[in-house]
Amino acid sequence: MKKNLGAKSGKADMRIRVAIVEDSRGTRESLTELLGHAPTLRCVGAHPNGEEALQQIPEETPDVVLMDINLPQMNGIECVDKLKQQMPKTQVLMLTTYEEGDLIFDSLRKGASGYLLKDMPPAELVQAIEEVHTGGAPMSPQIARKVVSHFQQIKKPQSDMEKLTKREEEILSLLAKGFFYKEIAEKMGVTIHTVKAHSHHVYEKLHVQSRTEAVLKYIERG
Repeated sequence: MKKNLGAKSGKADMRIRVAIVEDSRGTRESLTELLGHAPTLRCVGAHPNGEEALQQIPEETPDVVLMDINLPQMNGIECVDKLKQQMPKTQVLMLTTYEEGDLIFDSLRKGASGYLLKDMPPAELVQAIEEVHTGGAPMSPQIARKVVSHFQQIKKPQSDMEKLTKREEEILSLLAKGFFYKEIAEKMGVTIHTVKAHSHHVYEKLHVQSRTEAVLKYIERG
């Protein structure tokens, strides 16, 4: 019979409930020991693979799950995905030796709340568990830098106006100033047919149906 660790001296146990999913026995035991010595934490389960974790963790009702990403058969990312479907409020911290960007973002997309490297100091791991439990999203510094770098490299979506060629923008500018096709043709030294063709391309790229709509978009840009 399991001892009831949910109460001490008649008071409710306010410690954060933590479950571990880690295939390395040594690492699993080290984590269990670490949680046992942390006054704010309580280990409610330790599992060697994702299949066992999915069966038992819902019954253990942890607040936080420490998830190894490199599990046998079902990997940690897939396990997070399935676990979050069953327990959407449970926070998951990925524990890994990997820093690959794809793994980081796949984990976060599937519902992980943080991503930590296994070689982080024990005190920092305890702090990370406490942080994620209160709504934070802890990451090892190396991981955080990769996340920041990723978003810095993402280009802003190209606006419709940026799709215009230099000539098309010039024609739109003249249209906005009230010039007629004939006047624009004379200014630019081209035929009216050319001006109309460019104007048609402008309408298509701006997703408008008329000169007035195109001019309004041009004005709004400024």
